[in-house]
Amino acid sequence: MGKKQDYKLKNKEYLRKICLKEGINTLPNDILYEVIKEGNGDGNVSERSIVTCHYRGSLISGLVFDDSWQRGIPEAFRVNELITGFQTALCAMHIGDHWRVYIPYQAGYGTKRDGEIPGFSTLIFEIELFNIG
Repeated sequence: MGKKQDYKLKNKEYLRKICLKEGINTLPNDILYEVIKEGNGDGNVSERSIVTCHYRGSLISGLVFDDSWQRGIPEAFRVNELITGFQTALCAMHIGDHWRVYIPYQAGYGTKRDGEIPGFSTLIFEIELFNIG
């Protein structure tokens, strides 16, 4: 079995184990999440929304590839310009929600390398939603 295939299987197994943890919820596209802190329930995110949030993206190895907390300033995004998994999670969140989201490669960057993110990577995002515009 090749290196890519091994990595793909390792990521698939990681998600299978996460699925079994208590407090794990499921969204469309096989996206998993756990609530770190529940918000006040205000606001509905749509694909056309512009949201402001803090986030940290990492791989199952623990490698952090992006971190707005480290930069000290939240980011603003138009939801429909993000990867599918991030869109799906945000559209289920409300202002004040703080979640850890597990995105399978099919809803992330797919089979191709993107910078320091290898193809077939499960993406783990911690997201705290502040505003919906």
